[in-house]
Order: sequence, then C-alpha cells, then structure tokens
Amino acid sequence: MRFSPALLRVVAGGVTALAVLFVALASGAAIGETAIPLATVVKTVANRLWDAGHDLDPIDAGIVWNYRIARALVAAACGASLAVCGVVLQSLLRNALADPYILGISAGASSGAVAVAILGFGGGFFSLSAGAFAGALVAFGLVALLALRSGRGPVAIILAGIAGSQLFNALTSFVVTKSATADQARGIMFWLLGNLSGVRWPDVFLALPVALGGLAICWLYARSLDAFAFGPQSAASLGVPVRRVYATMIAVTALMTATMVSIVGSIGFVGLVVPHAARLIVGVRHGVLLPAAALAGAAFMIGADILSRTVIPGQVLPIGVMTALVGAPAFALILIRRPVTR
Repeated sequence: MRFSPALLRVVAGGVTALAVLFVALASGAAIGETAIPLATVVKTVANRLWDAGHDLDPIDAGIVWNYRIARALVAAACGASLAVCGVVLQSLLRNALADPYILGISAGASSGAVAVAILGFGGGFFSLSAGAFAGALVAFGLVALLALRSGRGPVAIILAGIAGSQLFNALTSFVVTKSATADQARGIMFWLLGNLSGVRWPDVFLALPVALGGLAICWLYARSLDAFAFGPQSAASLGVPVRRVYATMIAVTALMTATMVSIVGSIGFVGLVVPHAARLIVGVRHGVLLPAAALAGAAFMIGADILSRTVIPGQVLPIGVMTALVGAPAFALILIRRPVTR
C-alpha cells in the first residue's frame, strides 16, 4: 500500500509537533526555581497514573505533580485556545491584526476581577476567576449587541470590540485609582499581566476540556473558514451559511477566551503572533492550520512560562511580559519575511 507524499508530510509534521509539545510539557515540569531531574518527572507521573511504586522524594514529587505539571497543562491549554481563536477571528474578520481580545473580553474580565477583588462584589461567594469570567461574558454581550445594532459585518464587530475594550479598561482604571490600596493595586496589575502561579488541578479540569472542545468545533468549520478567505459574499455563493458560521465561531472563540482569561489573566501576543507563524509553516488551509496553531500556541506558552520563572533568579515575572517580549520581535520578523499587502 502506497501513501502519497503529501499525506506522509502531514503525518511526519503531526508526529514532530506532538513530540515538541511533549518535550515542552516535560521541560515545564522539570525546569523552575528548583531544578528537578527529568527522570523524577517521569517516575512521578508513572506513580500517579499507574501506581508504579517508584521511591521518590515526597517534596520533589509534590512539586512536580501538584504544581508544575498542572501549571504546564494550563499553559498549554491557554496557548492553544488563544492561538485557535486568533486563527478563526483573523479569517472571519479578514484582518491580520485580529486577536482574541478584539471582542472586549479581556477588558471585561479585568473589570469583573477588579469588582470582586476591590469592590467586594459577590459578598465573598465569587472568586477572582468567577468575577473575571462574569465580566468577560458581560463585555462580550454588550459588544455583540452593539455590533448587531450597527451592522453584522467584520468592521462593525471590530469597532464594537474597540469601543467595549475602551469602556471596560476605563472602568478598571477608575476603580483601581479610586478604591484600591497599594497592595490591591499591585495584585491586580500582576493578574492583569497574566499569572500562572495560582493554577492547580481544578483549573486543568476546566481549561483542557474547553480548549479541546473549542478546537474540535472550530475544526469542524474548517472548510467554511477556508471559504471566508474570499469574503462573506463569496462564502455565501459557495453555499456557506454565513450568519450561522459567524454566530457559532464568535460564540466559541468568546467562550474559550473568557475561560482562559478568567484562569490566567490577560496574556497578549499569543493569539496574534502564533497564527501568522503557523501559516508560514503549514499554509492557509484551516484543516491543517487550526491543529498546527494549537500545538504551536501550547508550546509557545509553556516556553514563555519557563522563561518567566527562570529569567530572574528568585522572582517570577508575569507571563504576559514574557509573551510580549518574545512575541513582539517574532511578529516583526514575520512582517519582514511576509509583508502585509493591501
């Protein structure tokens, strides 16, 4: 039985990408403030999953399982989700600068988190993540309503997202300036820049299903997204139900982004840079581009998290700082290699 060269290239690329992701996860579990041998990581996983019975230092095993593996998995889910959302929104809106935060979700999440942490909304029953998730949904609802009232096209969605982002960013700044103590302001600013320090296994059980489910739904619409490359009118002429695709994809990307932002805060550049980098490697067909972007986003986020923990000894930087420091030069290189044409 003979296989076509194209199929072999796809299989080889998939195996390579999965291997890179596995190495990134293993590195995220082994590298940190305290270096832990990779063999200890493997034995810890074997003990937890298959009761292998390896004799390990309980402190090292606890750090690996309860902290670093959970953190690496959440980072992977977050990076994959943001990259997939970036691919979808750049296709639907036909805008190379579109990213998951263009819908105002990040700004709304910030306002929700500030309302819980500083104003005390929820009377102690809402956590910071719950407040952020509620704020993200409120912001998306207002942006969607404004976009529907002003027009259903890509330009209306972008302008509504900009207006919503400015409004909720202003509300966040007002509350922090007026009501926050110095410690509260510092904590909120650290969260706004992205923070994986507090994630644990319950966050994994939320982030992974959302990331995998969102990727699966977007992949099912891959052919429709291919049709949008020529505009919504051309897509409609090809039999694509434009309004249904718009509504489904915007809702899925909004839910994925809101979930990830509520867990780790606002992390920029992943949803902007990774889709363009993935297109340079695998092309523009969404059937391949979506999983490639997901794997690249996961590896990129884990790498950024490792840097955030190790670049300054004894100090953990917000992961959003690292994604911006790495993403901005990477985006500049992409623009040089592939200039934007009108």
